[in-house]
Amino acid sequence: MHLPPLISDLGLILASAGITTLIFKKIKQPLVLGYIIAGLLVGPYLDFLPTVTDRKSIDIWGEIGVIFLLFSLGLEFSFKKLVKVGGAASITAIVKVLFVLGTGYLVGKLMDWSDMNSLFLGGILSISSTMITIKAFEELGIKHKKFAGLVFGVLIVEDLVAILLLVLFSTVAVSQQSAGPEMLQSILKLGFFLILWFLGGIFLIPSFLKATKKLMNDETMLVVSLALCLIMVILADKVGFSAALGAFIMGSILAETTQAERIEHLTKSVKDLFSAIFFVSVGMLIDPSMLVKYAGPIIIVTLVIIVGKILSTILGALLSGQPLKTSVQAGMSLAQIGEFSFIIASLGLSLKVTSDFLYPIAVAAAAITTFTTPYLIKLSEPFYNLLIKILPKKWQDGIDRYSSSTEGITKLSDWRILLKSYAFNTIIHSVIIIAVIFLAYRFIQPFMAKHVSSELSSTLISVIISFILMAPFLWALSIRRIQKTAYSHLWLNKKYTRGPLIAIEFFRIALGVFFVGFLMYKFFDTWIAAGIALVLIVLVMIVFSRKLQSFYNKLEKRFILNLNARENQKPDILPWDTHLTEIMVSPESEVVGKTLSELMIREKFGVNIAMIERGKITIPTPGREERLYPNDKLLLIGADDQLAGVKNLLEVDLPEIEAESNFPDKEMTLQKVVINTESPVYGLSIRNAGIREKAQALVVGIERGTDRILNPSSDFIFDNGDVIWIVGNSKKIKEVI
Repeated sequence: MHLPPLISDLGLILASAGITTLIFKKIKQPLVLGYIIAGLLVGPYLDFLPTVTDRKSIDIWGEIGVIFLLFSLGLEFSFKKLVKVGGAASITAIVKVLFVLGTGYLVGKLMDWSDMNSLFLGGILSISSTMITIKAFEELGIKHKKFAGLVFGVLIVEDLVAILLLVLFSTVAVSQQSAGPEMLQSILKLGFFLILWFLGGIFLIPSFLKATKKLMNDETMLVVSLALCLIMVILADKVGFSAALGAFIMGSILAETTQAERIEHLTKSVKDLFSAIFFVSVGMLIDPSMLVKYAGPIIIVTLVIIVGKILSTILGALLSGQPLKTSVQAGMSLAQIGEFSFIIASLGLSLKVTSDFLYPIAVAAAAITTFTTPYLIKLSEPFYNLLIKILPKKWQDGIDRYSSSTEGITKLSDWRILLKSYAFNTIIHSVIIIAVIFLAYRFIQPFMAKHVSSELSSTLISVIISFILMAPFLWALSIRRIQKTAYSHLWLNKKYTRGPLIAIEFFRIALGVFFVGFLMYKFFDTWIAAGIALVLIVLVMIVFSRKLQSFYNKLEKRFILNLNARENQKPDILPWDTHLTEIMVSPESEVVGKTLSELMIREKFGVNIAMIERGKITIPTPGREERLYPNDKLLLIGADDQLAGVKNLLEVDLPEIEAESNFPDKEMTLQKVVINTESPVYGLSIRNAGIREKAQALVVGIERGTDRILNPSSDFIFDNGDVIWIVGNSKKIKEVI
């Protein structure tokens, strides 16, 4: 039996990826870099190792990898997060992207590259890597630092900007010119479908998941999640967008559901597998001779990434009102490129508008900046201290005054509140109404014409169905009262505001009439018939206004419940959401000299202290009477928000202490153990099992069926099938459990 090349190639790819990533894990380097080198080794340009034979099949696997990679990024994205990151992150991200995009284009032109190569180079350089940045923050234990919130916000905004760049670059590549009308049309089209998909997804998908919750075991949930992802990929492709966009949108919709964490957990292995294949396929495109030939451009591009991103991020953060220290730390955290850069580079190759040398240059620059990222983050505070010494005192005072003044710009006037609400109301309902009109014209009318013999009857039925679907949204667009309090305040000011308010209301009604007229225009041949139908429909709207209001309120209530379901659900912190981190007790902290029983850290914050390191003394799983002293290093386990609360208690916000961690040498890890009838602790309580005393370990979470218990009491009795999450010395845990 002949083995298909696809299977042998896949085996070769995974084997090379496995070996290189083990090596990179050992030397504590990013795994993405290992995947790229694995691709280089099995690629067509090096022949001292077995080489992949069926390149087309691997490209398909790579495309699947992009889909699941973007799906997972969408799960971490969430449109509501984009709203919450605020103006600071948005301003910083936009300034940074525009600056680096322009700089990349100019650098390309200075190197005598074509317009398309230069444009794609700017796009490749402008987007920082979410994966690499988050991984670096986790490894350095700084996810709770003040600047980390700004960095995560910038990354969220950049993810959306990257999707926009993919659409714009596709348009420019096809037209081979930066034609304004085509780009504007693409932006409007993207905005239309983003709003439509988000509204439809939030209204339908959470309701579907809630209705089928009892039927959803892990296997079914995995299959359904991937099916939803691929359905959106197909929809995106049908309307002319990339598969990556569809996957990202579905991920961001599912991120708003109560099942988001579960889906993210279940799809992680699938994402990891196909992402590995994608990054290996990226490495396979690297020609070593090309790297030697273009060593100069690679160095220049790398310098643009590091210097350009640091400067532009600092500038953007300062403009948004951030302090100098936060701006510098954020800038030095975002000086790299990653997954979106590879996707943009792949787009240029697939559209055949960029030269062969651009992709290897981008990958080489990504590899170098991936390597430098952790070191730049560590150097951010020393660099800030250097700036403080160098910058004139007047500049520093000016930055501080600007930062303080922007913090107070938060009050919204009645006009701003009202106009913002009207804008959202108009855009959202206009999108829905336009979608209904085109749905009716493209699908409902042809269906009726096929099944109803009379042409007039089929047209009338189509119009009636269309209008019934449109009516609640027409009422909300043209008649519904919005922000009644702000509206009343403005209406009472007769002299200056009644005229503009009347104009706004007239515009709303006129827009509703326009949409109804547009519907009539689509279905009727004569203006007379369309005019009669228009008058009748407007009268119906007025007569049934109260019923439309009631029906619309039900739709809106369902949408808002689905939108806020994840935030409103009872706290259910899953054991795998917890992680280990190190915090040093500041000498100035109020906890110094107090016992753990007095501080009640576990009771107040839900955080366990796994170890205390005091000089050369190590105290694993400390008892309740243990006291905390200045500069004690605590190894804590908890969720992000819990650890953030404890950090504020233990650390005083003075110049931050960056201490080298010795805990990994103690082999303290968070691990999962499944209890069976042969386990030594089966049938025993946590107290009687003596896990703390014998293994110097803590039981921090237990899964029993669908129930999950964080910080179980000492009276909890172990049963067959229990999944125990435990932190401690891995060797000793194996001896006891």
